[in-house]
Amino acid sequence: MLGFIIANLRERAIDLFLVIFAPDAERFGGRGGPTGDDWANDPVGAIVTNGLVGWALVALLVVVIAVIVGFWLSWRMHTFRVTPEAVEVKSGILFRSHRSARLDRIQGINVNRPLFARLFGTAKLEVSVAGQSANVQLSYLGSTLADGLRADVLRLASGARAERAATQAAAATGVALGATSADPSPAQPAEPGPAAAPAQPAASADSGRPAAAGVPLTARAGGLVTHRVDEFLAPELDPDLAPPESVVHLPLGRMIGSTVLGGSTIWAIVLVAIIVAGVTSGQLWVLFSFVPAAIGLVSYMWSRITKSLRYSIAGTPDGVRIGHGLLSTGNQTIPPGRIHAIEATQWVFWRPFGWWSVRINVAGQSVSASNEAAQRTLVLPVGTIADVHRVLGLLLPDAATEVEPFVVAGLTGRGDGGGFSSTPRRAAWLHPFSWRRIGWAAASGVAIIRSGALVRSLTLVPLARMQSVAVSVGPIDRALDLAGIRLHTVTGPVSAVLPVVDRGEAMRLFERLSEEAVERAASDTTHHWGAAQAAQAAQAPAAHEAAHGEPNDEPPTDVTPTDEPSEGPVR
Repeated sequence: MLGFIIANLRERAIDLFLVIFAPDAERFGGRGGPTGDDWANDPVGAIVTNGLVGWALVALLVVVIAVIVGFWLSWRMHTFRVTPEAVEVKSGILFRSHRSARLDRIQGINVNRPLFARLFGTAKLEVSVAGQSANVQLSYLGSTLADGLRADVLRLASGARAERAATQAAAATGVALGATSADPSPAQPAEPGPAAAPAQPAASADSGRPAAAGVPLTARAGGLVTHRVDEFLAPELDPDLAPPESVVHLPLGRMIGSTVLGGSTIWAIVLVAIIVAGVTSGQLWVLFSFVPAAIGLVSYMWSRITKSLRYSIAGTPDGVRIGHGLLSTGNQTIPPGRIHAIEATQWVFWRPFGWWSVRINVAGQSVSASNEAAQRTLVLPVGTIADVHRVLGLLLPDAATEVEPFVVAGLTGRGDGGGFSSTPRRAAWLHPFSWRRIGWAAASGVAIIRSGALVRSLTLVPLARMQSVAVSVGPIDRALDLAGIRLHTVTGPVSAVLPVVDRGEAMRLFERLSEEAVERAASDTTHHWGAAQAAQAAQAPAAHEAAHGEPNDEPPTDVTPTDEPSEGPVR
């Protein structure tokens, strides 16, 4: 409503601006109503002129009540539930919608806390699913509840609970078979033992505190303010979730310097030069054409800095956790096996400082996505080579050891050093500045491609998630006996392209990648990353008994909750 009023008063604001800076210009109010009253040029002015302020306030009150009732009905009709197969959300008043996110297609879970939502202790949870516009959102949940729900959904999606249930069922079947073979006599009724105690409700989170009714209002208000302040000051990443050596932080000075030296700096210099030239030559139309563009560019640079404050990347049991933000915060959890391509790039102005950025392709993200969605593909805004090593180790945990020797040569190397292939000299006709850097390598099911001179890049593609591979030969390529290779992945900011390579080598690489991709995809189990952990936990007592000759009295550690997900809707 405030925006509506401001929009209708924009001519008044421009009028005041012209009076101050251009007194001789024609005022918008000069073309006013029949009485010459300036306030008769817009709806707000008409209300004031005709003495309808009281009726306008009544209408405003009716609109406010209608909006509150509408939002209450919308909240009342908004329900969700988590089943062993999917996360389901139902919403809508007149037109009902039912969205379902299958657990085996979840690509990540994002928890965003805008500044206004943080004031009320709430957060928005978004489940990213493979497919365009397939994400499922829950806006808003309690901040603590959102974190707990994310953990539950990730544990379900990991397959740990299903694996544990199957293991327990097999063990129960084995015990039953053993008992039957040991005692073939008919089963006798069991002796009546002590009755099982009825399940008691869990202790309340507020147990040990005085009842709310007995607490003074000032004390409750003070406790609420203290709780909100603690939430604002709390780190985005819980220190208990990740070992300190796996956490990557970004210094503020590096973040500001990389933004100033980024590609947007060139556009900023060009815009400033055009504005200065237009003002000095008397071409005031330049202000209306290029000043908005300059404001938008400054806003982009500022948002890039603010969104990268308190940035952290760390490895957790449920995947890679990426957090960022100072006032409005957000964090993203990418489970293992969801990353389709990785690219480390270095802008030419960053080269003296050794800075790099890392982007990824995940299913459900597109190149033309919103700014918030594009931010999620940027896992390292700016970092050193050491940071790139650590981030690649988090993103490719199963192949980190084998890929490590190729990273330095892929980032800064040239020629055939470091295990990379070399490009024929005749490729200089097509890529005169970068032909020495173009090359490829492969390690532990990961294709590695390096290229670029002005902007260096190192691309890594896990073959288990490669969609297809293509060889292209144009007329000039055919004359030079060269070819290009493209590795197709899901849509995203990373393009895995080997621009030029010997034609014979291209065909051999095509065959190798095609065969190995099929083999790797068939043996890939990263989509059930928790099953192996659950199996190891189930086998721990047996291993202890075999090693020490006595049963292990300590229960196996299981990070999966024992309670099953609720089948009923939750508001």
